[in-house]
Amino acid sequence: MAYIIGVDIGTSSAKVIAVKEDGSVKAHCQQEYTIHQPQAGYSEQDPAYILAAVKSGIRSVATIMREAPAAVSFSSAMHSVMMMSGQGAAMSPLIIWADNRSEGIADRLRDTPQGNRIYQQTGTPIHAMSPLCKIMWWKENEPENHRQAACFIGIKEYIFYHFFGKYITDHSIASATGLFNIHELRWNADSLALAGITEKQLPEAVGSETIITGLDPAIAAELDLPVETKFIAGASDGCLAQLGSNALDAGHASLTIGTSGAVRMAVPTAMTDQYKRLFTYILTPGHFVIGGAINNGGVLLQWYLDKFLQAGMSIDVGLQKAFDTPAGAEGVICLPYLHGERAPVWDGHAKGAFIGVQPQHTQWHFMRAILEGMAYGLLNITKALEETTGAVKKISVSGGFTASKEWVQLLADVFQQPMYMTKESDASALGAVLLAAEAIKLTITLAAQEEIEVVPDPAKAALYQKSYEIYIKLYEALKPVFPIM
Repeated sequence: MAYIIGVDIGTSSAKVIAVKEDGSVKAHCQQEYTIHQPQAGYSEQDPAYILAAVKSGIRSVATIMREAPAAVSFSSAMHSVMMMSGQGAAMSPLIIWADNRSEGIADRLRDTPQGNRIYQQTGTPIHAMSPLCKIMWWKENEPENHRQAACFIGIKEYIFYHFFGKYITDHSIASATGLFNIHELRWNADSLALAGITEKQLPEAVGSETIITGLDPAIAAELDLPVETKFIAGASDGCLAQLGSNALDAGHASLTIGTSGAVRMAVPTAMTDQYKRLFTYILTPGHFVIGGAINNGGVLLQWYLDKFLQAGMSIDVGLQKAFDTPAGAEGVICLPYLHGERAPVWDGHAKGAFIGVQPQHTQWHFMRAILEGMAYGLLNITKALEETTGAVKKISVSGGFTASKEWVQLLADVFQQPMYMTKESDASALGAVLLAAEAIKLTITLAAQEEIEVVPDPAKAALYQKSYEIYIKLYEALKPVFPIM
């Protein structure tokens, strides 16, 4: 029975799965890596470590399966960018989505006619996460490196370069750069002019279902794969989470929480939000994904336990203590903006805050407030999504957080809407497999996975509605203060 390998290049780890024609997941491997923050506002990674993790994961899965896959397909985190020399050497670290060094550039551009036009052309909000703003930052702050760079690429393009010896990206990843016109499916001239680069300094952009061959023989030996193995260009993790969650129908949203978090919905055309609160990315022709992402997901919990509490405990233990604390954290409200914020406010200056602190509050009230603050941010995105696309009728949840039933319950209670989940939490990797199956005309029959419905507790509706309204007012009140802090 044939199988496909799905690779998800995440922010904190690379996940690799093998899925057979009957839909069964027969192998799974996860390789972790770190984020470096050399100074405030900087978030970088070493691409060589990520490449090594991806290669190790593929080899592990291929070895378990003991036969060649029908294809290997890729999901990847969005918004990363690095400079490459003409000799194919890295000229910079990999700058990831959480990096805020270009927030001043985003501030200057966002509300200008030029900024508005680029948002409409590319579907990517003007924000420091965007490779457009990061390349502009290099142009202003590292002009010599900017001038000498032969190509500007993200992490998946870096891996493909090592696999195939050429720079290739897919339309989905390209549509998250602020450099790609989602209506014309080509690099966007207005964006290139601002960035001070040409099309020749960007990868070749191909459709997400494009089959790529010509694996380097030395890499093939490392991966334990035949040289003739078919690779699929793939798509972004967010778009593939939509596919992997079987959420392509109207009104069906997907919600994910990993290092960051997001709410998304599939639409048939490249629509944008009139208030510029949402992104619009490409999956495949006729399938676009609109929604928004928060900067502060699991990374915030890890900060709280490691840096704030210095507790040396696992997230699972911390979560249980937080969930043993009353709903509403007995009045403590958290603005969880340690890394600035993306949707729907797109404010790189935003900072974290705890409001309503009183003597009876413990460390676990604070952690409960963090979890609730994340949920309020995701609810805020969902309300913007409904204003733009229509009612959200169903929400499927995925990501590592679904291992905690209490966390999913908290979301249901805050949203006052059921959350649906399955046992398979690697929706992005599964989406990559399904995309590959379509590309190579292989039928994968996913077993009807039992959907677990987590229903909201109506007794908490009034409490969370009041806290959510205060959360919104607090951000608006503190917004003018953040840039001067």
